[in-house]
Amino acid sequence: MENTTKKAAKTGSSKRKTSFILLFISLVVIGVAWFAYYEVYAKYSEETDDAYVNGDLVVISPQISGTVTSVLPDQGDYVEKGQIIVTLDSSDTQIALQEAEAKLGIAVRQVRSLYATADNAKAKVESSKVAYRQAMNDYKRRQNIAKSGAISKEDLTHYQDQVDTTKSAYLASQEAFKMTLALVDNTVIENHPAIKWAVAGVRKSYLDNTRTDIVAPVSGYVAKRAVQLGTQVQPSSQLMVIVPLHNVWVDANFKESQMKDMRIGQKVTLVSDLYGDDVEYKGEIESLGIGTGSAFSLLPAQNASGNWIKIVQRLPVKIHLEEDNQAEFPLRIGLSMVANVDIENTDGIVLSKNVQQEARLNTNVYDTSLDEADKLIKKILHDNVGVTLPEEK
Repeated sequence: MENTTKKAAKTGSSKRKTSFILLFISLVVIGVAWFAYYEVYAKYSEETDDAYVNGDLVVISPQISGTVTSVLPDQGDYVEKGQIIVTLDSSDTQIALQEAEAKLGIAVRQVRSLYATADNAKAKVESSKVAYRQAMNDYKRRQNIAKSGAISKEDLTHYQDQVDTTKSAYLASQEAFKMTLALVDNTVIENHPAIKWAVAGVRKSYLDNTRTDIVAPVSGYVAKRAVQLGTQVQPSSQLMVIVPLHNVWVDANFKESQMKDMRIGQKVTLVSDLYGDDVEYKGEIESLGIGTGSAFSLLPAQNASGNWIKIVQRLPVKIHLEEDNQAEFPLRIGLSMVANVDIENTDGIVLSKNVQQEARLNTNVYDTSLDEADKLIKKILHDNVGVTLPEEK
C-alpha cells in the first residue's frame, strides 16, 4: 500500500514537471514569435481604426433666379458631367434677350445720328467761318471808303455790327462742334462705347437665357436633393449635391505618438467595415496633418487651468486611394476604415514643399460659347447700319 502511494506521488510529480516544461516552452515560442512579428512587421507599421472615407461634395446652385420647371435626377442617381439636371422657366430670360436686342438696334441708330450731328456741326463751323471772313472783308473795304467820305459813319457801324454777329456765330458753331465731337471722337460705330455697352447687354442676356438649363459640373451621384418643382430659386439656393465617388480619399486620425516615422508617399493598406477583411484597398499618404483636430475646433481647448489633464492628440492624415477594386467594391462618404501604414521607408518628406501650379479640380461646363450671340449681334448691326463687328483675334 505504501509503495503504491509513493509510486502515485512520483507519477504526479513527473506530470507536473512535464506540464511546467511544456508551458515554459510554449511561453518561449510565443515570446519568440512575438519578437519576430515585431521585428519583421509591427515595428514598421502603424494602424488606426479612426479613419473615414471622405470626398468632394459639389453643391449645385443656379447662376440666375428662376422657377424650376423640371428636375431630372433623384437621390442616388448617377449623372454625367455636362448633363442637364435642372431646368428653369426661360420666359423672362427670353423677353430680356429680346429687349437687349432692341436696345442694341436703338443704340446703333442713335450713334449714327451722333456722327451725322457731328458732320452737320462741322459744316456749320465752315459756313460760319466763311460768313465771318466775308463780313471782315466787307468792313475793311468800307473802312477805307469811309476815309474818303464816300459812305456815312452810320453805314460803317452797320458793317462793324455784322462782323461782331458773324464772329459770335462762328465761335458758337465751334463750341457746338466740340460738344458733338466729344461724343464720337476717336471712335467708329463698331467700337463706340454706347454700342459696346448694348453689345454687352445682348451677351449677358444670352448667357442668362442659356443658364436656365443647369448642368452637372462633374460626374457623380446625387445626394441631398432639395429642389422641387415650382420652387423659386436664387443664385444662393442649394439644389442638390453631387458626389464624385471615383475620387474619394480616406482621412485617418493617428495618435501623435504614431506620427514620428510617417512620411508623404508611404504605402497604406486599408479595409472597410462594410466589406470586411476580405477586401483590401491600397493607397499612399498624400499629406500629413498641419494641426490637430482640437486646434481647429470652434472652441479650442484651454489648458491653462489647474485641472489640466494631458490627452493624447490625433493628427489627420490624408490617404490617396488607388482604383484597383473601387469599381467592384465602391466606397461611400463617411464609411469607417482601418488604415495600416508601412513606415519602414522614411526617405519621404513630412510637409510638402512643392508649389501647386495647376488646379486640382476644374470643370469646363460653364465655358458657354458666345458664337451664337456674336452672330446675332452682327445681324442686328447689319440690319441697322450695314456694318459688322471685327473678328476677334
